[in-house]
Amino acid sequence: MDTPQNTALMRALTELPGPLPARGVIHIAIRHTDRFTVVGNHLAQHPTLSTTAVGLAVRIQSLPQGTEIGIKALAARLPEGEKLVAAALRELEAHGYLQRARTRLPNGRIVTRTVFCNQPAALLRPRAVAPLPQRRPAAPQIPAPQTPEPEPPAPEAAAAPAPPDVQHDHEDEHAPQANTPFVPLVPPPTAPKPPRPPLPQPRELTPELDRAATALLSDLRRHAPQFVLSENDVRQLAPAVAAWLERDAHPDTIRHTLTTDPPQLLRHPAKLLRHRLTVLLPPPLPGPDELAAPARPRVVVTPFQTCDGCERAFRAPTPGRCRDCRTEHGTAQAAA
Repeated sequence: MDTPQNTALMRALTELPGPLPARGVIHIAIRHTDRFTVVGNHLAQHPTLSTTAVGLAVRIQSLPQGTEIGIKALAARLPEGEKLVAAALRELEAHGYLQRARTRLPNGRIVTRTVFCNQPAALLRPRAVAPLPQRRPAAPQIPAPQTPEPEPPAPEAAAAPAPPDVQHDHEDEHAPQANTPFVPLVPPPTAPKPPRPPLPQPRELTPELDRAATALLSDLRRHAPQFVLSENDVRQLAPAVAAWLERDAHPDTIRHTLTTDPPQLLRHPAKLLRHRLTVLLPPPLPGPDELAAPARPRVVVTPFQTCDGCERAFRAPTPGRCRDCRTEHGTAQAAA
C-alpha cells in the first residue's frame, strides 16, 4: 500500500511539463515561502570538499546569528562525532568558508569569534561602485519683459560688472576614482605585534671578547654546514656572543645551543642565531658571597635556675627565687 507521500509524489510527477529524462534524477521543485536557506552551487557542488563538510556548511548557514558552532556544540546536536565535526570544520576553514580568531573584549576577556561566509570568493572580487545619479539640467528661465527706462544723463563711474554666479560642483570631490585599489574585507589583527627584543650587549666589548666571538661564529659552518654566515652577519652577532662569553659560557656550550635541532629548511641562519642568542641568554654566574647560606638568627634561650627557697627549677636569667616563693616572701615581709 502506497503512503500518502508516495501518492502525492507520483501525482506531482505526472504534472511536470515537458518530456521527462529516461535516466538520472528528476527534480520536483516546490517554491519555499518560509524557513529556507539559499545555498550556492559553489558549495553544494564543491569539487574538493567532503560531503560531511558540505552538509555541515549548510547546517551552519541555516543557523541564526549568534548560535554557538563549536566542535562540542555541533557534536551534541548532530549524529557525527567530535572528530568528524572537527575535520569538517578544518576543511571549511581551509577553503575560506569559516574563520576562527581569538579576540580580546573591552573587559580584557579573550573569546573565540567564528565567522562564516556563504560566498568567500566574492570577497576577493572588486566591488562594483554604483554610478552617482546625474543632475538634471535646469530649465531655462525666461526673463520677464521690462519697460525701457530713460538713460541717465551722465553716470559718475561705470559700475564694475558683477562676477557671474558660478556654482561649484562638489560631487566630483566625493566621486570614487576609477583606479582605486581594491581592499579585501579581511578583519584587522586584534593587537599589533610587539617589537623584537634587542641583541644582548656585553658590559665592555674588549678586543679579546670580540676576537673570540667572531671566531666562534665563523667556525659554525664546520660543525653545521647550514650555518653559513656573511661577514655582515658575523659583525652584527659578535656582540651578542661576546655577552655570552662575558657570562662565563663555554664556547662548546654556545656552539651546541646555537646549532642544535635547526629547522629542516633553514633559509635565514642569521635570524635563527639572533633569536637564540637573545632568548636563551644565560644569567651571570653568582659570586661566592651570593652562594653562601644566609646566617640563621640567633635564638636566646633562658637558662634554668634553682629556687633558693623551695629548690625547684625555673627559668630566669639570674639566680634567685621562683615566682611562688617571691610572692610568699613579699607577703611575709608585709605582715611583719
